[in-house]
Amino acid sequence: MARMTAAQAAVEILKKEGITHLFGLPGAAINPFYSAMRTNGGLTHILARHVEGASHMAEGYTRAKAGNIGVCIGTSGPAGTDMITGLYSASADSIPILCITGQAPVAKLHKEDFQAVDITSIAKPLTKMAMTVLEPAQVPGAFQQAFHLMRSGRPGPVLIDLPIDVQLAEIEFDIDTYQPLPVYKPSASRAQIEKALDLLAASQRPLIVAGGGVINADAAELLVEFAELTGVPVVPTLMGWGSIPDDHELTAGMVGLQTSHRYGNATLLESDFVLGIGNRWANRHTGDLGVYTEGRTFVHVDIEPTQIGRVFAPDYGIVSDAKAALELFVEVARERKAAGALADRSAWADSCQVRKGELLRKTDFDNIPVKPQRVYQEMNLAFGRDTRYVTTIGLSQIQAAQMLHVYGPRNWINAGQAGPLGWTLPAALGVATADPEGQVVALSGDYDFQFMIEELAVGAQFNIPYIHVVVNNAYLGLIRQAQRAFDMDYHVQLSFENVNAPELNGYGVDHVKVAEGLGCKAVRVFDPNELGAAFEQAKKLAAEFRVPVVVEVILERVTNVSMSGAGIDAVNEWEPVAAQASDAPSAIRNTL
Repeated sequence: MARMTAAQAAVEILKKEGITHLFGLPGAAINPFYSAMRTNGGLTHILARHVEGASHMAEGYTRAKAGNIGVCIGTSGPAGTDMITGLYSASADSIPILCITGQAPVAKLHKEDFQAVDITSIAKPLTKMAMTVLEPAQVPGAFQQAFHLMRSGRPGPVLIDLPIDVQLAEIEFDIDTYQPLPVYKPSASRAQIEKALDLLAASQRPLIVAGGGVINADAAELLVEFAELTGVPVVPTLMGWGSIPDDHELTAGMVGLQTSHRYGNATLLESDFVLGIGNRWANRHTGDLGVYTEGRTFVHVDIEPTQIGRVFAPDYGIVSDAKAALELFVEVARERKAAGALADRSAWADSCQVRKGELLRKTDFDNIPVKPQRVYQEMNLAFGRDTRYVTTIGLSQIQAAQMLHVYGPRNWINAGQAGPLGWTLPAALGVATADPEGQVVALSGDYDFQFMIEELAVGAQFNIPYIHVVVNNAYLGLIRQAQRAFDMDYHVQLSFENVNAPELNGYGVDHVKVAEGLGCKAVRVFDPNELGAAFEQAKKLAAEFRVPVVVEVILERVTNVSMSGAGIDAVNEWEPVAAQASDAPSAIRNTL
């Protein structure tokens, strides 16, 4: 057998497991691993500016393509603690990423050595496995188990902590005979699927709720086929958005307190049966559970057994990978359709489309400063069906989900449950790394953008082009709106007179100069009628210079976005409904 350092064995295993890209920062305690990468070759490394940024790049890389696993690397101590937010975000959304950290020598772990921290204990609640490897010969097994766990059952992140002496030690290892461990995913039985379809058949106004598990399982095509076979309209969750195209005749809109459509909420309230697949009944989707569940039968399919009944008890639960379940749903539905045993759902589906045409929010505003609705209207017109949108949290994310259009899986990439500010920029770099020729468009409010703005330099250094739309109202807009309940506007304003940029008229940070200083290109828009031209210019700049391009839009300071703190029947609508087609010219199914 070949003799090599444990770090070299780890590098070879990464390649055998299909890893091609890594995101991270070297440091003293992880240098042996970097030395192994340099010596062995075969891996592309992207140098981040912040280790949290590297973890979010890894997340974006995973989320961009089925089968991807993003890897982030850092040294000992604060590098590991910096990764914790990335581990949290990945864990919450069932995203497999591998974090590798350096560590003090084994003999000094209990001596409070420089930058020695018990990262395993810190990371355990947020990972499927967190392990400090104490014996060099255990390194291959640790990495093999890490990939097995990340891919099996409900996907999720893993952290492997490598003391420097463990990395440097030589071991006997034969990479030629290394094999990844078999992946385990629970599968529904035919009897369970038939039972679920029997319950569906007994309903009059059924809906399918498609969650992020459908995307993770790469099962969007099966979902659409099942919906078409049965004629049942589909409500994608925020994490499942793109599992069915927005312009499909069976897309019924999104439901929820925030990232929802008026017609989606109205349709859910009219339904009498809901089949949830790969979703978790998130509170911002359901709102008040009494309102959401009253008068409806629920079937819940999820890969994680403890998700069934966690939020509310369904009438019937099935533990299964979404793809495995949908394969059987399609098989049984085909048989029943051939036998003439499926009900005609066309009248119900048509009524959902009528609501879609009648309950549109207005987007066509010519105000200066710009109203945010107009930004999303123009984005719909400027960016094509294959565009990948990346965002995380805030009024920008909420309103974008209400007004943008998504046509395919992994074209809406969002940190759903955790929603960490600053996530968008590094995640977009990870997405663009995974899809270098695709159209990647990130969306941030000014605060989210400022959190990890230094990562723009990564895109400039490594020629990772994408477009970043920054909607700037110089406010913590979502928190300002939440503070209305406390009758205050307290420490949420980001505005100040910038002595170096009087043209900003008090909007504070000059994002254009910062972006340019970090090696990128930037465009600023004050007039809504210039948005289309700005987006076209951004596309050309990204293609010519192969760097991130920022399009900053100066918004009105205050916009109250449609949302509710209670039930889906009580969403506050602050703006007028679209009364005619020209009020929402880029809306799907505009029949006004």
